[in-house]
Amino acid sequence: MKRILLFCFALIVTQLCHAQETFPVNGAQDIKPGLYAFTNANIVVNANQTISNGVLLVKDRIIESVGTGLTVPKGYIIVDLKGKYIYPGLIDAYTTYGMPEAPRQAFGRNFQIVPVSTKQGAFGWNEAIRPEMSAKMVFHVDGTKAEELKKNGFGAVQSLIHDGIARGTSVVVSLADERDNEVMINDQAAAQYSFSKGTAATNYPSSLMGDIALLRQTYYDAEWYKNQKEEYNISLADFNSQQSLPQIFETSDPLNVLRADKIAKEFGKQYIFKTDGDEYRRIDAMKGTGSSFIIPLTFPEPYDVEDPLDARNISYEQLKAWELAPTNPATLEKAGIKFAITSYGLQNAKDFWTNLRSAMDYGLSEKQALMSLTEIPAELLNISDKVGTLSKGKLANFIITSDDLFKKDNIIYENWVEGRQYIVTHMNVTDLRGNYSLAGDGLANITLKIGGTPGSYEVSVERTGADSVKAKGTITRSGDMVTIYFDLKNKPAGSIRLSGYITSVSPVAMSGNAVLPDGTFTRWTATYTTPFTPSQPKPDTKANTAVGPVVYPFAPFGNTELPKQETVLFKNATVWTNEKDGILQNTDVLIENGKIKAIGKNLSAPGNAKVVDATGKHISPGIVDEHSHIAVTGGVNEGTQAVTSEVRIGDVLDSEDIQLYRQLAGGVTTSHILHGSANPIGGQTMLIKHRWGSLPEEMKLDGAPGFIKFALGENVKQSNWGIPEGTPNMRFPQTRMGVEQVYVDAFTRAKEYKAARAVKGNHVRRDLELDALAEILDDTRHITCHSYVQSEINMLMHVADSMGFHVNTFTHILEGYKVADKMKARNIAGSTFSDWWAYKMEVVEAIPYNGTIMHDVGVVTSFNSDDEEMARRLNQEAGKAVTYGKLSEEEALKFVTLNPAKMLHVDNRIGSLKPGKDADLVVWSADPLSIYAVAEKTYVDGIKYWDIDEDAAKQKTLKADEARIVQKMIAAKSKGAATQQPTGGRRPRYTCDTIEDDAYVVADQYNGMQTKSTDDQSKNKQ
Repeated sequence: MKRILLFCFALIVTQLCHAQETFPVNGAQDIKPGLYAFTNANIVVNANQTISNGVLLVKDRIIESVGTGLTVPKGYIIVDLKGKYIYPGLIDAYTTYGMPEAPRQAFGRNFQIVPVSTKQGAFGWNEAIRPEMSAKMVFHVDGTKAEELKKNGFGAVQSLIHDGIARGTSVVVSLADERDNEVMINDQAAAQYSFSKGTAATNYPSSLMGDIALLRQTYYDAEWYKNQKEEYNISLADFNSQQSLPQIFETSDPLNVLRADKIAKEFGKQYIFKTDGDEYRRIDAMKGTGSSFIIPLTFPEPYDVEDPLDARNISYEQLKAWELAPTNPATLEKAGIKFAITSYGLQNAKDFWTNLRSAMDYGLSEKQALMSLTEIPAELLNISDKVGTLSKGKLANFIITSDDLFKKDNIIYENWVEGRQYIVTHMNVTDLRGNYSLAGDGLANITLKIGGTPGSYEVSVERTGADSVKAKGTITRSGDMVTIYFDLKNKPAGSIRLSGYITSVSPVAMSGNAVLPDGTFTRWTATYTTPFTPSQPKPDTKANTAVGPVVYPFAPFGNTELPKQETVLFKNATVWTNEKDGILQNTDVLIENGKIKAIGKNLSAPGNAKVVDATGKHISPGIVDEHSHIAVTGGVNEGTQAVTSEVRIGDVLDSEDIQLYRQLAGGVTTSHILHGSANPIGGQTMLIKHRWGSLPEEMKLDGAPGFIKFALGENVKQSNWGIPEGTPNMRFPQTRMGVEQVYVDAFTRAKEYKAARAVKGNHVRRDLELDALAEILDDTRHITCHSYVQSEINMLMHVADSMGFHVNTFTHILEGYKVADKMKARNIAGSTFSDWWAYKMEVVEAIPYNGTIMHDVGVVTSFNSDDEEMARRLNQEAGKAVTYGKLSEEEALKFVTLNPAKMLHVDNRIGSLKPGKDADLVVWSADPLSIYAVAEKTYVDGIKYWDIDEDAAKQKTLKADEARIVQKMIAAKSKGAATQQPTGGRRPRYTCDTIEDDAYVVADQYNGMQTKSTDDQSKNKQ
């Protein structure tokens, strides 16, 4: 009875084992499970355990057992691996293996306006949000690509659809040469995200801040969708279903990691970041995210800098990135950050091991390298029960090597994937190294010497006698077949070509046919004479891993350590207080703990104070630029819609922008960073301090009220955008009348939204666009409006009066002198240019007396830059108010200090020198309104971020560092390193009306696709 039960059980198990084989067989079914016993091997079970003289048993696709002293069951094929190693198969955590190329949009090169998705089906409105995409639905085994990966030791990979902001789900597959359904390890491995809209035809978003706003809105929409019955939306339903999966976010640099992490924190997520490998630039901030990372080994090639003119086209950031990129894995390891390593992005698969070993030269440990290629990716992708280590029950994914996996001369012999053998290099091939006597017509007195290493042989020939000669040759081997070429240069001159085969293995002998330089055919033989004697090993020339320090920010004039607050007593200066005390002569200023402590004569210095003799110097408050577009990345305009109040400049601050430092040299301490003027209602602005070297969030002026950019005039109605008349779906508005209607409609919707949200128990969908407009209605967000023409200014004031909101500031406002009385009556400020006029039709009636007239009427007036270069001379711009209108010098300086602070509602902290206010001040060499005045020191929060003497030293250090790295690049080229041509590494220069080409681009550059674009990279329109 027991035997019957056991037989029945075995039969059931057998049926279960084959129940998954749903494909019919054309012929007799012959299922033979592979039974293998690998013995006497050094088995690396995982990064922490190695078994010497171990046994690995494999049954079909599964590891049956691993250990020492195991009994090999009958029927197993025994493979003796004495002296060899077995490692877990490697896992690539980020690939597009088996994915079809995303379809290109056939739109030509003209403007294409696609406001909402044209994708058929019950999907969301924006094609960049495509969580419905499922890698398992389009995956197909790619034998050619699988072979590349398997040669490098990979047995399993994550594969994703590399397209869009929300990209849907990925898969983990093995690299077995099987049917698609048989290689699937995890059919829903992770949800994928990025800041690239990819091939989406919808124009929105066209900027990084638009990408962020769209993703944030999607999270809110998905939450709302759970409990609504108003619509069916496949995209939102699938987005919700994927939130329990690992969340992988592809980013390009450390600041984008922080941007994505901010979204994660807002919505209670924890992203795994796939990056470009630049974490070393901000390693503490990366650790602070608490995230795991997937990093590439795409180390940049050295630039060809032998031509000094070419070298000038390389930025300091590019130089430093080339030098420091190989240190990134070790930096992450040292910081204790969990990370996986991917081969993604390498142009040549052969560079994988070269670059990995380079990273190890720079400090990456073998243990960490192995974990990052096995256990960690398995853990991140929730497949640790199947792969990542060698243990009973897991897939038989392993590699057989000649030595330690990470040694330079190690050879990967075989890669077993799901119990199937893939031969990389034959294990038991005859070693051809040795000295041979060649025989054959025309081959007299020639010794053939084969050296090098198996798999990478080196050949030389030596002829003795009267015509003695030595020459290098080449050898190619395929199994037992060999081909050898060499040129004796004389008697005969030309290549001698030998092709043949191994005729004996002990000792080795070869023979075959030869073709002499004159075309004569003959027979040849090679008889083994003496063993190969390696040349005396050269001293270990370990790679030069000395590198320069990381600087903060990662830009010219960065600091190896951030400057710190100081207690400083400035003695005997001329102090421009901007307070009732006015301009004080021979006066002291004490700053402490980031604040102004005291102002007066003969102040005593605290014990820890630094004393600065300011005799003959002038001290003023730091300059405040009310209208700036510096320190922004990914576009300053989201111009694809008429109302984009959901986007936020604060999301895309670029703390690495050199303009922050340059403007410190001009005394600027605070800048109001605005969205551009592409639409009537633009994005939310951000007030920052020039804290050079700080992170983007640390630059923000905490506690400052929110602002938003509005715009009037030619830009918002797209007068000069070059869009052909009659283009379908042209963005509304196209006239000034339409601009007015945009405002009326927007605030009508905002009022209705605000009222609906105020109802207790409401289920109104949260709308980030309307949230910002509701804040305006509540007077918690203030408007600064790009404006020129009197009629339009009157229109917006009328709309504001009728709709119940307040315009805080008209910026530019070059016809402000015509409406100053109305502005004063409504408590509207004016931030204008000092003396710009007639540079376009909108400003033909501008006058340089505009600022003084508005001031005299009682309007709070300032001068702004709207230009990265002008911002460095705002003190001189203020001086023009003295020339045009005879304003007093004290009042003129307020145009760039106190008055903009008042406009921005932060005059309680900045804009004047008064005890208790922030220690933002400038030490000038002369009267700050003078064209000869130079900012010698600039303090922000009591921290000296600019010093003219220290800058001189920094310039010398910078030049020396650049020269040092250039010399390293030249040396690398001389040693045979591949180089790349210098390319401009400069950051884009944004102005009010810079329109990103992405508004009309529908292809993702990561895919290597054709890019549909307009004729210019960006449209800079005056």
